[in-house]
This record gives sequence, structure tokens and C-alpha cells, in this order.
Amino acid sequence: MPHRLPPALRSALGDLPWELPHGFLGADRETSDFESAQAVILPVPYEATTSYSGGTRFGPRSILEASRFIELYDQELDREIADVGIHTLPALALTKEGSTAASAELLSAYASVLASLGDRFPVVLGGEHAVSAPLVRATAERVAANGGGRLSVLQLDAHADLRDGYEGAPFSHASFAFRTLDVADYVQVGIRAVSSEERQVMRDRPDGVTVIWADEMWENDAWMDRAIEALGETVYLTVDVDYFDPSLVPSTGTPEPGGGDWYRTLRFLRRVFAERKVVGADVVELAPIPGLHAPDFLVAKLVYKLIGYRFFAGS
Repeated sequence: MPHRLPPALRSALGDLPWELPHGFLGADRETSDFESAQAVILPVPYEATTSYSGGTRFGPRSILEASRFIELYDQELDREIADVGIHTLPALALTKEGSTAASAELLSAYASVLASLGDRFPVVLGGEHAVSAPLVRATAERVAANGGGRLSVLQLDAHADLRDGYEGAPFSHASFAFRTLDVADYVQVGIRAVSSEERQVMRDRPDGVTVIWADEMWENDAWMDRAIEALGETVYLTVDVDYFDPSLVPSTGTPEPGGGDWYRTLRFLRRVFAERKVVGADVVELAPIPGLHAPDFLVAKLVYKLIGYRFFAGS
């Protein structure tokens, strides 16, 4: 897949041993050219600290494969979202050993990517959730440098990821949020599995961590108002696919019962995009199950909807 990219951006990226099968949505369309694109997909198939079961390194490829079968016309937004232009960058291969070194490598690379994107909307495909710590930090630094104030992170997840390291890794999938509390405030939605250590972090930082427990989401939609009110003006969105109920997405490392459903989630996300400035997103922790394509397609469709909401949520 040819890439005509700015030199600084090209130098920040490296191709993986496997070639990307194609860009997001499949066919090479004129609107997928980098210069004309308003949204950019960056695959980061990093996996090093998964604990229960692995496979997240295959997530980006499966999302790209599934995206070929998305209908471009979206009936909710009454338009072909793809017309905004969606460019898929080469996959970013991290080469450093150890979670700390890999996180620093990704921070440097993603900061270079952001500097080259202009106003384009970036969506990163993970990989495990550890990638989100450097993504959040790079985004927070860019927002602050541009006078945007303190970043809010909207985290859709089954787990709080507020541990101070996990299984010897300080930059673990279970600690990404804790590692970035110094640069961002968190609104966590769908949480239903935490440690006592994480619960204490929530109690100690009531202004920095707002939690919407999963069971609250089934009572009524009042939680949506509370979540959005807790968000600052500038938002980064991170979606761990174990946020969804395992009946929808069993293909993840640590599935938890009682997760989010499709339409309620979309209704909430559209409101967030309409009422706040969302400057970037990542979707992580898809661990594809061979022969089970529905979860891959759901995640690909979610990415497409996020791009649609970024540009048309208020229409």
C-alpha cells in the first residue's frame, strides 16, 4: 500500500513484518489520500503485558479486514461517512524491550505523528491498553501547548486500569490510567471490575476520576448527563472493547459480564461528540478469535461511527 506522507511523519513510523492488507474500509478510494483525508487510522499492534489471554497484537489487522464489509452509508447520520477522507497510516512497530522503554518510544513517535496531522482526527487501533498511556500523554501535552487547558479522558472499559503497575510492569494494560493522572482527568464508564487499590485511588481523587459503574447504566440514562458534565471541554476517548458485554465482544483478554450494549453506547457517544471537542481516540484490546467475525466487525463499525460523530454529531 503506497503512502505519500510528510517526511517527519514517515520517519516516525515503521512497517511491521506483515504488510497491512489494505486501508480502513478496504478499497483505495481518492478520499483515502493523506493530503485530502480529515481522519487518520494508526495501527499499533503492541502486546507485551497482557495477563489472562493474549492476541491483541492481531487486533488492528482484524479490524482492517472487517472494515471492508461496512456499508459506507450511515442511516443515523444520513451520509457516507467515508467522504470525509479516511487515511490509514503504516503500522507503528515498537522495538524497545520492556514496558517503560516501549511506552517512551510510543510517546516520542506519537508526538511526531500528532505534529504532522494538523487538524486531522486520529484513531489508533491497538494492541493492548498499555498503548493508551503514551497516547494520552502526547495528546495532553499538545492540547496544553495549544492553550487548550487540561485534557479529559473518557474511558469506556470494564476495568479501571488504576493500578500502580501490574505483574512487574509499571506501564501495563492495567495501569495506563494511573500513569497519566498527572496530565489528565478521567471519566470512566462501564467499570465493573476493580481492585481495592484502584478503589482507593478513586476515593483519593474525586475531582480527577469520575466513575460510572456498569450497573448504573441499566437503571436509566441519567448517568450520561453526569458523565458529560464531568468532562472538560477537550476530550480524548479510549475504548477498551471489554467495555462491551461478552455476548457482543467475547474476543478480548479479560471479558467481564454485564457490559455495555450497542445502541445505548452510540447514543452516549454521539452526545459526547456533539457537546465536547474530541481530539483523538483509540480502540484497544480486541483479541480476535479465529472464525468468529462478529466482534471484529462490531469494533470496525464502532471506529467508523466515531469518525462520523467527530464530523457530524451535531447534524
